[in-house]
Amino acid sequence: MRGVFLFSGVFSILALATITVFLFVSGVPFIAKTGFAKFILGSDWAPLAGNPTYGIFPMIVASLYVTALSVLIGIGIGLLTAIALYKFCPKKLVAPIRQMINLLAGIPSVIFGLFGMTIIVPFVRDYVSPTGVGYGILSASLVLGVMILPTIVSVSLDSLNSVSNTYYEGALALGATKEQATFKIMLPAAKSGILAGVVLAIGRAIGETMAVIMVIGGSPEMPESLFQSVRTLTANIAMGALELDGDALSALIATGVVLFVFTLILNVSFALLKKGNRAQGTHKVADKKGRRGAKK
Repeated sequence: MRGVFLFSGVFSILALATITVFLFVSGVPFIAKTGFAKFILGSDWAPLAGNPTYGIFPMIVASLYVTALSVLIGIGIGLLTAIALYKFCPKKLVAPIRQMINLLAGIPSVIFGLFGMTIIVPFVRDYVSPTGVGYGILSASLVLGVMILPTIVSVSLDSLNSVSNTYYEGALALGATKEQATFKIMLPAAKSGILAGVVLAIGRAIGETMAVIMVIGGSPEMPESLFQSVRTLTANIAMGALELDGDALSALIATGVVLFVFTLILNVSFALLKKGNRAQGTHKVADKKGRRGAKK
């Protein structure tokens, strides 16, 4: 069993290393050849033109817009849902509701895309969009917001349940209401775990492909409105992976490098934030002990 565990750990590391090497060996030379500024900040994507151009800046902006808006929607609904299941929902209903939410994670992304095409896009086109266009950032964000709900709800609820219930009881004993004890005591105490769920949700949103392709439109244009056909980085890779070759295929791999770097920055930032919160908590505890010792 020790050998099995060691093999599993080594295999995971090797898989990550292989993917990393493939991306950087195949993508970085193309970025150097094209020019970092021209590739990252260029606004024209025309790989099949007589004079091909490979600018992915509009797709970077579209990816950031879709990710940010979908995470805001998912956090707003998911966190409040987790809080409701934690203290404000009858205990008999908690398990069935949580199970139904978890079932969302098992639905294939193409089903979410079909749902978005048949329900969300027509609704946005007919009742929300001032331009009469349903495909775009808003539709994609709504679909992704629903897709990341299971992650946020599950992780947030587990984080709240892991906090000692003595905090909640102590707040009630001091005169706090049920709402005050939950939002001002328990929620800050579970902040670290909730942030982990948010990071996982961001990773899911920025990496989603099929559902986004089906509702975002697919035009490689600079986003200027929530109701505009645009294209994300993942959609760009998926739409051209089976059709392009040569330098165009290298450009898609280089796009994957940019996605990889985004994900790496996200994980490193979360690790630093978590480390900073722990250090701040340690300093507060040390200061309190020092003050007590000085009083004595």
